[in-house]
Parts: sequence; structure tokens; C-alpha cells
Amino acid sequence: MQSASDRHEYPAHWEADVVLRDGGTARIRPITVDDADRLVSFYEQVSDESKYYRFFAPYPRLSAKDVHRFTHHDFVDRVGLAATVGGEFIATVRYDRIGPDGMAASAHPSPTTTLTGGRFAPAPDIPDEAEVAFLVQDAHQGRGVASALLEHIGAVARERGIRRFAAEVLPANVKMIKVFTDAGYTQKRSFEDGVVRLEFDLEPTDRSLAVQYAREQRAESRSVQRLLTPGSVAVVGVGRTPGGVGRSVLGNVRDYGFKGRLYAVNKAFPDEQKELDGIPAHRSVRDIDGPVDLAVVAVPAEQVPEVVAECGAHGVQGLVVLSAGYAESGPEGRERQRELVRHARAYGMRIIGPNAFGIINTSPEVRLNASLAPEAPRPGRIGLFAQSGAIGIALLSRLHRRGAGVTGETGVSTFVSSGNRADVSGNDVLQYWYDDPHTDVVLMYLESIGNPRKFTRLARRTAAAKPLVVVQGAGTAPQGHAVRATRLPHTTVSALLRQAGVIRVDTITELVDTGLLLARQPLPTGPEVAILGNSESLGLLTYDACVAEGLRPSTPLDLTTAAAPEDFHAALARALADDACDAVIVTAIPAVGEGSAGDAALAEALRSAAEQVPGKPVLVVHVELGGLAEALSAATSTAPQAASGPPAIRADHPFRALDRLRATPAPAEPPADETRDRLIPAYPAAERAVRALADAVQYAQWRREAAEPGKVPESIDAAIDEKGAAALIDGLLTRGQGLTLGSEETCELLGTYGIQVHRALPATTADAAVQAAATLGYPVALKATAPHLRHRADLGGVRLDLADEEQLRRAYAELTELFGAPDELRPVVQGMAPRGVDTVIRAVIDPAAGAVLSFGLAGAASQLLGDTAHRLIPVTDREAATLVRSIRTAPLLFGWRGSTPVDTPALEELLLRVSRLVDDHPEVVAVTLEPVVVAPRGLSVLGASVRLAPPPARDDLGPRTLPAY
Repeated sequence: MQSASDRHEYPAHWEADVVLRDGGTARIRPITVDDADRLVSFYEQVSDESKYYRFFAPYPRLSAKDVHRFTHHDFVDRVGLAATVGGEFIATVRYDRIGPDGMAASAHPSPTTTLTGGRFAPAPDIPDEAEVAFLVQDAHQGRGVASALLEHIGAVARERGIRRFAAEVLPANVKMIKVFTDAGYTQKRSFEDGVVRLEFDLEPTDRSLAVQYAREQRAESRSVQRLLTPGSVAVVGVGRTPGGVGRSVLGNVRDYGFKGRLYAVNKAFPDEQKELDGIPAHRSVRDIDGPVDLAVVAVPAEQVPEVVAECGAHGVQGLVVLSAGYAESGPEGRERQRELVRHARAYGMRIIGPNAFGIINTSPEVRLNASLAPEAPRPGRIGLFAQSGAIGIALLSRLHRRGAGVTGETGVSTFVSSGNRADVSGNDVLQYWYDDPHTDVVLMYLESIGNPRKFTRLARRTAAAKPLVVVQGAGTAPQGHAVRATRLPHTTVSALLRQAGVIRVDTITELVDTGLLLARQPLPTGPEVAILGNSESLGLLTYDACVAEGLRPSTPLDLTTAAAPEDFHAALARALADDACDAVIVTAIPAVGEGSAGDAALAEALRSAAEQVPGKPVLVVHVELGGLAEALSAATSTAPQAASGPPAIRADHPFRALDRLRATPAPAEPPADETRDRLIPAYPAAERAVRALADAVQYAQWRREAAEPGKVPESIDAAIDEKGAAALIDGLLTRGQGLTLGSEETCELLGTYGIQVHRALPATTADAAVQAAATLGYPVALKATAPHLRHRADLGGVRLDLADEEQLRRAYAELTELFGAPDELRPVVQGMAPRGVDTVIRAVIDPAAGAVLSFGLAGAASQLLGDTAHRLIPVTDREAATLVRSIRTAPLLFGWRGSTPVDTPALEELLLRVSRLVDDHPEVVAVTLEPVVVAPRGLSVLGASVRLAPPPARDDLGPRTLPAY
């Protein structure tokens, strides 16, 4: 509790859990008057050298005055934060606002800030600068604690109206100098009186965000790595008799050949019991002599807190909680789940679960099967994530069957089932797989996406290096999952994932089908598909499926049922050698009477032909008779790995301004001389094979386009008045927290970004309509703008091409006779625009996904059929062009059935202007341009609306933090 002398309430929203460089966690929170004893204890554990670096003089102990000064803060001009583990301080940071005389705020008894409208701002004569200083316990230096504290104290300072930090550091304190210089902020350095003075702005920059994202990736990747590569495992809750969850997991860990130390734990074991099935047995984790890296918890939910405390006290690094009875069971369980996460993080531990199915790592150096999987997966190069245990079993089983007894690309590298994903989520595991050299393809089943904005950012980066295939649940998130609310439809989120390079599929069958193709074969360089085989009907089915999926198939080559393996070999080799062929689908039915020997011969013929011309994918469609699929999977090769499509994109490629990851290391690659099996995937239906190939074609195209990202033309920058728009927005927002602009205000704001809205004048009477037409010039349009008639030309609320006063008065009389009095119709007169295609452009800021730009044709095409395309803002010229072309009705813009093509470059430029407006000014939370008539030359914006409001918090611009529970 704060004393009466503290001027502001305790800012609980500054509390946060963070992942440190080594994968452990710490809690960051404000320092209060109750922390005096913790501060003294912390200071006693700091070395004399670190104390000297902090105070520039020997300072063996804190005086009572020091303790008071460092624990009493006003949370505005004087703020102190502490990083804690197990409730004890491991590091502190403090800022003091610099007063007008250059002294720290602590020297000024009077307030230096004001509180208005919930926002803190410095008084006009007070500099917006503060001094900042750190102290990190020596045992925790090198863990990235200071970097995390700098991010958080910087965010606090910005919230309190501080824009710059200054720090004085001794030249010998190179670690602290590096913390400041590596942060990525714009800074300047000076040297005076033997002290290095650093000054830096706190506004996020492209470089500071890149540094932050790179640190986030390393820390979160390391935290998952600690869970998946333990040197020792304790299974807690092992039954004394066979059966039960704990005993089953213990057996799976042992039987799979875990390379580390394994312990069985149950508080019910008698004192004399020293082992169970040859495994050391203990009553408590505390009793284990030696470190425990991972604890698998399989005790009833009410006993878990005791286990967590024991593990924390023993220094366990992470937990896999299989126990149920948490958020999936209702409100009481949800609170139990929150307490579980808080308890574990307090000790620096991360959690997979609760209600988890387990984890698997097939690496020969680890061989960990800490799961309930009924059969162990075979080693391979596919990373598999499933929130649902049942779906996890199904995926492992299908990969097991399709592998047919081989290892290599087909098998699993690592598997994670997160259960309620109270802590470790798909985002964390994606960070690990991004640079995991043992994973080439990532398959994910997501019942919910807790942070779509972050997932999209991570997915874009991962997809640039390796394929990412996702099944996304379409319904309500499971009860155990805490999911941020989103206003976006499921289809919109799916479109945004595809924009990020995610291969979106609808079923787990498609997930496996596509994953196996990407794991076994190179990426196609185009959509041209050759089809050959010994079944004419199967070839025609494959041809039709290719056309339906947007591929360009050649006429199927029928080898007839008399074709021998050597005929298949020759035909496949010719097809692959053809420069006009990007992929080959082989259709095959078994020869009568040949049995397994014939299947093996055909498999070998196809395999050897594919090896002669590497670099193009080969798929087989077979009928489920005989053993061709098994023979293809069992075929082995020592040929070098074929090139898998476009080269991997650098991890630091600047996809967009806020996603530059220059400091992120590129994913580790396999040794150049490594050889692997290139197995040919087989599918029991043509549709499944073609769908997988279409997914691979689209992904390969995304990779090629992502290698050369677009830009925003300079001509647009030159025509934008960003400062004028900002001033206008600030003035409008003084009226309230949220408002929809009027017609004149909308036109004025859009005009600052070069978006001209076709002028419309109110026509409250027939005479007013005539006067408006005289102002605008004939011909004109008369429109009813009442909400039930707006944009509904089909209802007759619009009259076009009115050439004179007589026609205008007649149209006005007809409208009022049909639809009611003018005050109900809200009629307006507007000058006629050139004829063209009516389109709609919208932008909205979603709290979870961020700013989204949408485009479609006006009318039934987008409203009834949902034919609308979406992109995350900001968009580049390339993304604007693909946005226009990605709707199903796009041919209407490009001369469909002999019509005149419209001015799509002007349309793309308008999309870029809307994108820039929303990106530059997050207070613009919604924009609608409807209709936008795109003519053969130019376009006309006939209707527009803009809504302003305080923007939702941008957690991607704030400091690194784990989701709160």
C-alpha cells in the first residue's frame, strides 16, 4: 500500500511477466514502500564493483534515507521498477524527471506534472527528459534483465509524458553502455569529467523495434528449447500400480529411450522405496539429488500448487501440466488456472498446459516422449503443434501411417500439445521452430489465436524460411482458452494469415496431405502440371481437379493399363525434363496379379526418374488397392537434396516498416553435404493430391514475391499533409472520446491525404435541389441518403443523369412520393461521375489483429457472397495490386466479356492513400469509401465516412511481456 504522501495510485498495469535471454522468466513491477526489506537484501547481494558502477563511489550499504528515497515514488516524476524471481529483487531501474534547473525531480517538492483526461503531461516549463539508472544483481547479469527493464521503464516514461532519457555511466561499465547503445533508440553520446553521458529519444524506431523483436525471438525460443531439450525429467504423480496418467507417461519417457536422467515422484511412496521399474523414485522433487530441468505434473488439480512450490524451490526450469480441472471446467477452474500461471512464473518457470497432452522430441540427442501418445512418432523434420490432445493423437497417427516405416522428412522433429495454453502458446513454439535446424515444415492445429497481430508477424517471418501449414478452428474458442476479442470475421482472419504466407487448410486431412508434400518434395516454380498414368479416367479426374484449383494442367498422357514400370520411368523423365512443366502428377492403378513386387518395381521406377531431374515435385494418385503408397514411402535414395524452390529469405528482410528484424539471426541450415530421402507422396484421391499441390504453388509464389517486397510510391508521400491531418484530428477529438465525422469534416480530413470526395449538397426541398444543381452544374444525380436507402440503387432511391431543372424537379417529386418526406429521405444532389465499376474500400482498426484494409465490388458481390479481400495495414504497392486482383469478381475490372478495362492503377493508389492515413493516424479507427466508381480513366469517390476515437493499445509497440493471467 502507498502512503498518503504518494500523489498517485499504484499503477497495477505496469506489472508484467517477461521471458529473459536464457528462457527463464521474471516479473517486473513498480517498487513500493513495502519493498524496503527486499531492497536492502538485494543490495547486500550486489558486488562492490557493481555498486561502484551504480553510484560512482564506494557505497557498501544503503542508508535509511536511501531506502526511503528508492522506495517512495510518485509514479509520475519518480518511478522505480524491480525485476523479481521468487518474490525477491534481482534488478532495479529508476528514473527521475529532470526539472527546469537541470536537477532531478526528487529535488523538487512541488508537482511537475498535471493529470488531465486520464493522461499525464509535463507542465509547459518542465523538460520532458529524465535521468535513468540500473542495478542488476551479479548472479543475474547476462540474462537480459537490464534490456527488459529498459523497455518497460521507457514505456512507463512515455506514458508519463517523458520523451528522452539521459544516463551517466563510467567508461569501465561496458555492459551497461552496451545495454543503452544496443537498444536501437536514436541517441547521442558525450564524454565529460570522466563520465560517459548518453541521451536518447524514447519513441520507437524501426531499429528499436527490430532489436525488440529479435530479443523476443531469442528469449521465447530459448524458453521453449529448455522445455523440449531437458537433461533431466521428473514425472510427478506416478502411481504405484500400472495404469493411470503419471505411470503411462513415465513408461513412455523410459521406453522411448530418453537420454537424460529420469525420476518418478509420488508423495505416497513409502520411505524405503528407492525405485520404480528401475527408475529412481522419490516422494518429492525436493528429495532429488541433482538438478531437474523439466517436471511433468500428473496429480489432481488441488495438489498442483504444492508441486509447483516444490519445483520452484528446487530450481526446475519448466512444467508440463497434464492435470485437468482448470479453465475448461468453469469459473472456479479459470481462477485456479490464473493462480497456477502466477505461481509458476514467480519462480521463473514456464508451463505447457494445463490439461495438456504432452511433448515429444525425436532428436537422437534427446529422445523425449513425455506424452500420452499411444504410439511413438518416428523421427523426421516436421514440427507439429496441436492445442487439442485428441487432434494431436489423430495427427500423430496419420503421420505414422503415411510414413510406412521410414524416417526422414515424413516423421516428426518435435510435437507440442498445449492444452489450455495458459502460458506457452503457438506463438512461443513458432519462435522455436523458426531457427530450429531439425524442423523443415511446421504443421499447426489452432483452436484459437490469442494474439492475431503477433501470430501474423511471426508467421510471416517463419514462412519466409520454411512452410507453415495451419488449420484454424472456425467456432468459438474452447472454454479453457483466454482469447482476445476480435470484431473480424473468421474469413477475414484467414485472409490475413494467407497474406503472411500461412498455408491455410480446412481439415487435419489436408494438413497432413500438404505437410507431407512440402516435407518430401521441392517447391513448384509455377502452376504448369503434367499428368500421366495408366488410368484414363483417373487422369481426367486429376485434370478437372487441377482446373478447379487454378492450376494449368496439360492433357493427361494415358500409358494404358499395359504400361510397365519402365514405361512410367520414361514418361516421367520426359515430363520432368520439359521446361514447360512445373510439377508432375502420376496416376496409377495396380497391375492385375503383380502384387507387392509390382508395386515395389513401379515405386523404384518413379523414384529413379524423379532423381534424374531434381527440383520439380512429383505426386502419385493411386487407388487404395495393393501397396503402392507403402512402396513409395519405403523407397530410399542417397541422392542429394533437391533445391526446394526459391532460396530462403533472409531473416532480417524488411517485409514492412514495423517488422524489420535485422538483428534476428537467420535460421540454421542443414550441412551442405547432408543427404536425405526424397520420398514421393501418394494420395488415395485426385482432389487431395491436387489441393496439396495448389497449396504448394501458392506458397512458392508468395515466397518469390516476399523476396522482393513492395514499397509506397514517393508520389504519394509528396501529396500528403500529415501534419495538417494530425492537427485536424486533434481538434476534432477534443469534442469527445469517439465521433463519426460530418460530411464537410470527412472531406477535409480525406483531402489532406489526396482523397477527393465528390461533392454532395443537401436538398431539403425541390428549390434547394435546383439551387444545388446550379452550383454543381448539370447533369446531376439525386440520391436518398437515409440509412435504409443509402447505397441501395436497387430500391429506386437514386436518379441519375438529370440534365436540367425540369428533370430534377420531376425526380424529386417521384422520390418523395415513393419514400416519404424529405426529412425521412435526406436527399442530396451530386454531380455526375464518369461511368465505371462501383467498388467499396474500408479500413478498420481491430483490437486484436490491428489495422485492416478491405476491398470489394459494391452491391451483392461483397454483401451477399462475401467476395471481399483483406490486407494488414500498412500495404505496399505490390499488396495493393494483389488486393484488387484477389476478389473473385476482379475480372469485371479488367475487361470481362469485352467491356472496357477500368483504371486499376488509380484504384491501387487510392488504397495506398487510405492505408497511409490509418497507419499514420491510429485515431482514425474506421474509414469507408462507398461507392468508389472506377472509370476507364480515373475514379470518383461518391460517398465517405470516417470515425475517430482513441486508438486501442498497441502491444506490439510496447515492451516485451507475457500474456497476463
